[in-house]
Amino acid sequence: MTKEFTCSLKSISFDENYFPSDNTRLTTNFANLARGESRQENLRKTLRMINNRFNDLASWDNPKGDRYSVEIEIVSADMDIEGNGNAFPTIEILKTTIVDHKNNKRIDGMVGNSFSSYVRDYDFSVLLLEHSKNQTTFSPPNNFGDLHGKLFKYLVNSSAYKENFSKKPVICLSVSSSKTYHRTENHHPVLGVEYQQDAYSLTDEYFSKMGLQVRYFMPTNSVAPLAFYFAGDLLSDYTDLELISAISTMETFQKIYRPEIYNANSAAGQCYQPSLKYQDYSLTQIVYDREERGQLAVKQGKFTEEQFIKPYQNILEQWAEHYAA
Repeated sequence: MTKEFTCSLKSISFDENYFPSDNTRLTTNFANLARGESRQENLRKTLRMINNRFNDLASWDNPKGDRYSVEIEIVSADMDIEGNGNAFPTIEILKTTIVDHKNNKRIDGMVGNSFSSYVRDYDFSVLLLEHSKNQTTFSPPNNFGDLHGKLFKYLVNSSAYKENFSKKPVICLSVSSSKTYHRTENHHPVLGVEYQQDAYSLTDEYFSKMGLQVRYFMPTNSVAPLAFYFAGDLLSDYTDLELISAISTMETFQKIYRPEIYNANSAAGQCYQPSLKYQDYSLTQIVYDREERGQLAVKQGKFTEEQFIKPYQNILEQWAEHYAA
């Protein structure tokens, strides 16, 4: 019999008054902006960028481009492994709500969007790095991502998740700089033109263990495709406004954190390989420490190893062996 873990969700509004909680992952898109002297101005500008992009994409019956605004909640999922009240903050996602000012309505947006995970930090920044040290050719460790994938499925299938959300999450991330993407003739009215690649990236394979498949789309007025990870049918399971809420939110964060790709001064062409070394790009007006951000994943991966992986290793291994989503 598979051991039951206790899942709990808590949320906090991401607005100009947002302060990260003590157990928030430091590398999350939201927490990284909300520190330092520029924190409040960063938050205002980020929200303004999200709202402007949303209205740009939702342009019908919206002549002044101000019909909608987006409200964002940071949803943290904690997991109590031993049932003793010591919960570990495993995953953070975003929940968007769309405010229609014309009709004075609040509309559910996308759940997911960003994806932050302590265990993923451990897998990529500790386990994978250690495994790759003495390898002449790259290959991931055996069963790489298995535990994380099962923890994610357990969360999404939990009563805590289902009581709060009616749809599965859609995660929207950057495309991989190690892969080449080819433009297709397929064009979606909201998601834009579809790109495909010949081989999945390590991230794609990692997310497949979470039960998520991937498609790549470049929306209108974007300069690079985004990777959409989803369960089910991306094009029919979600409304246009839900999709727009994901694009506007995550494209904004990508412009801030990966301007070489998503704020480049020229758009992706027929054949496209993203590069973080690309020099022809513009910076946003949002100020943060880029070097610090790059170092934090390793610190948090080691924290996870000490506080979660090692203390609960036997329990987690036995649970993962018997768990079937």
